[in-house]
Amino acid sequence: MSVLKNEDVRSAIRRLRDVIPGEELNRLQPVGPAAVYTTLATVWMMILQRLGGGLSMQAVVKDAIGHASDIFPDCKRVREATLSSRDTAFSDARGRLKIETVTHLLEAVSGSLIQACAVPGEQPVFIVDGTTLTTAPTTDLKEAFPPAINQHGESVWPTVLMLVAHELHSGCALVPEIGAMYGENSTSEAALLRTLRDRLPGDAIVLADAGFGIFGPVWDCILSGRSIAFRLSTQQFKPLLKQATPLSEAGPGESYAVMWKPTEKNLKTNPHIPADAELDVVIHTVPFAEVIPGCETEKLLYLVTTPDISRAQAIALYLKRYDVEHDIRDVKVTLNTERIRAHSREMFEKELLTSLVAYNLVVQFRREAAAKAGLPPRRLSFTGVWNTFQSFLLKLSPATTAEEWETRYERALDVASKDVLRIRPGRSYPRQAHPRRPKTTKFQKSLRRKQPTEPSQPQNQ
Repeated sequence: MSVLKNEDVRSAIRRLRDVIPGEELNRLQPVGPAAVYTTLATVWMMILQRLGGGLSMQAVVKDAIGHASDIFPDCKRVREATLSSRDTAFSDARGRLKIETVTHLLEAVSGSLIQACAVPGEQPVFIVDGTTLTTAPTTDLKEAFPPAINQHGESVWPTVLMLVAHELHSGCALVPEIGAMYGENSTSEAALLRTLRDRLPGDAIVLADAGFGIFGPVWDCILSGRSIAFRLSTQQFKPLLKQATPLSEAGPGESYAVMWKPTEKNLKTNPHIPADAELDVVIHTVPFAEVIPGCETEKLLYLVTTPDISRAQAIALYLKRYDVEHDIRDVKVTLNTERIRAHSREMFEKELLTSLVAYNLVVQFRREAAAKAGLPPRRLSFTGVWNTFQSFLLKLSPATTAEEWETRYERALDVASKDVLRIRPGRSYPRQAHPRRPKTTKFQKSLRRKQPTEPSQPQNQ
C-alpha cells in the first residue's frame, strides 16, 4: 500500500487513487485474464456510486465508460469503446466481490489518510458513537436486522445498529461494527465497542458520550491499553462519589481519584469481566459554563478519564465530541448512505464499506483544500467540498492531457478552500448536526379520509 507518496501528481483520478492499493486488491481477489470488471474496477465503480450521492448501477456504468474508462484494464473492448453500457456484468462483479477485500481496502485507505495527517508527538484521538441505518425490506435483511416492533405491529424497515470511530482531526472513518438493533439477536453499542476497540491504534485516546460511561465499555478500553475520556451520567456519578478521593480543593470544578469496581448488574451484563475487577480512574466535575459560553445553569458535566489525561485536556477533548455528529450526518445524509438499497446482508455490508471509502476520499480532498487555505480540515464544510468535488471532477468531460487535469484539480482545490464554515459571533448553541426533515403525510391523509364529509353548502343564486 502506498501512502500518498507522489505529491506532485495533479490528476484528480490519480491523486485519489494514490490511496487505493489497486495492485494489492487484484492480488487479494484475482479474476480471469479476459475480465473487464477487475476487483479494482468493481470497487472503484462502487465508490463512484457513493461519490455521486447514490447513483444507480446503470448510471455509474455509463459514467465509467464515458468519463473514467481508464479504471478498466487495457483490452480490445475498452480501446474500441464497445463495452456494453448495461449493468449486468457490473452487478455480477459486485456479487463476486468479497467482504474481506472491501474491508481491507477501507482499512488501507483510512490508515493511509490518518497517518498522512498525524501530528508528531500527539496521541491519536478517536470519537466513538452509535447510529442506525435502515435497509431494503427484503427477507434476508429482515432476518439479519429485524425491524422495530410496537403496539401497532412490525415496522417496514430493517434497522441496523452501527458503531463508528472517526479520527478527531481529519474526520476519517474506520471500519465500523454493525449488528441488529432489535430482535432476539440484538446487540448494543457497548458490545460492538469490544470489537471496534481493536481497530484503534494502541496509543489512542477514545472519546465518547455518556452512553459509554459505564463500567463495561470503560473496562474494555482501558484493559486493551487505550486511554479514555468518557462522559458520565449523573446516575453513574453519584455512587462513585461515595468512594472517591478529592484531588483538588472543594468547588464546582473538582477532580476525584476513584478505584472503580463493577456492580452486580455490571457483572451480569458483562460476563467476561472478572468479579474482582477494578479500574483506577479520575472523575472531573465541570460546570456547563466552562464548555458552553454564556450558559448560566449550575448543572455539572461529569467526565471519567484514565489518570494520564488532565482535567484541562479532558475538557478540551470533550468540546470536540460533537464533531462526530456532523461526520455521521455527512456519511448518512450528504452522501445518501442511509438509502443503501442492497437486497442481501452481504451486499449491504459491501456497499456500506465502499461508501465509507468514498467518504474518506472526500475527507482527503477536504484536507488538501484546507491546507491550501491554511485552516484545520473541519473548518471547511464537508457538503460544500463534496459539491465542489462533484462539479469540478466528476461531472465534467474527461481531460485530454495531464496538464488539463492538473489545472482542473488545482482549480477544484482553490474553490473548495473557500467552502469555509461561517463563525457566527454570539451564538450560544452548536452547529446543527441533525436538521429536521419533512415527515411523510401518509398518516395524516389516512385520517382525513376517515373523517365524515360535511354536506356542501348551497351556493347563493
